[in-house]
Amino acid sequence: MNRREPDWSLYRSFLAVVREGSLSAAARALGLTQPTIARHIAALEQSIGLELFVRSQRGLSPTEGALELKPYAESLAATAAAMMRTAFGQGRAVKGTVRVSASEIVGAEVLPPIFARLRQRHPQLEIELVLSNSVDNLLRREADIAVRMVEPAHEALVIKRIGTVALGLHAHRSYLNRAGRPRTFHGLRNHTLIGFDRETPEIRSMRERVQGLAAVHFAFRTDSDIAQLMAIRAGLGIGLCQVALARRDPNFERVLPGVRLDLGVWLAMHENLRSTPRCRAVFNGLAAGLTSHVD
Repeated sequence: MNRREPDWSLYRSFLAVVREGSLSAAARALGLTQPTIARHIAALEQSIGLELFVRSQRGLSPTEGALELKPYAESLAATAAAMMRTAFGQGRAVKGTVRVSASEIVGAEVLPPIFARLRQRHPQLEIELVLSNSVDNLLRREADIAVRMVEPAHEALVIKRIGTVALGLHAHRSYLNRAGRPRTFHGLRNHTLIGFDRETPEIRSMRERVQGLAAVHFAFRTDSDIAQLMAIRAGLGIGLCQVALARRDPNFERVLPGVRLDLGVWLAMHENLRSTPRCRAVFNGLAAGLTSHVD
């Protein structure tokens, strides 16, 4: 039996219900009515011959089949968004939307001034910033350009190495005035240390490169880099911070200057976008701004 291929809008409604958990919430998110969303779900279920949701006290729960379809629906949504960005930005003028992915610290502390300068030069340029450490989102076109602290390794990407940023142990002066200044790595055991919660391969590599870091116990743990930075600023304890960022705040003080960790900085873009004026302008602008930050 040949089934008619479902309209893309049905997958859009399906994804909204999965994300929002109810028909009414999905309708609000998409700017549609609840009966319209219900018809879309019914039509999609009939078209593919699969039950997608079961009702529960908390709303609609996706079935196992729906969860298997979810990543494909997300890919469709990302592709549709990329198509709109490409269509709107056609021509030689630098206009339209460029979606940039970056880590939390770089996205919050480093990129905003660079984006401000780009907008001054190109008023018709629009920026979407995504805070993420994933590189694969470029290949799925969930982002156009990515700033990464690990080297991307994909043939379909245009990759530029920007340089190296140094990380060091820092604390707020108020904390050090209160708790004292450690003189040796061993002395850190008597201090409140700020660090990660779950160990990733990158963090494991970091532990191996810094002698003594493997034995460190963190009294404040979070996997959010920005939350770690805010904790240092609040005077909670001692943590790792980019040296260049710490220099901006006169209340930040370097602890044990001999402890240093270098991280590479790369800029990556899907190779199909290298000839797109808006993406090329943002790529070049980011390269110049990040090089200045690294220097």
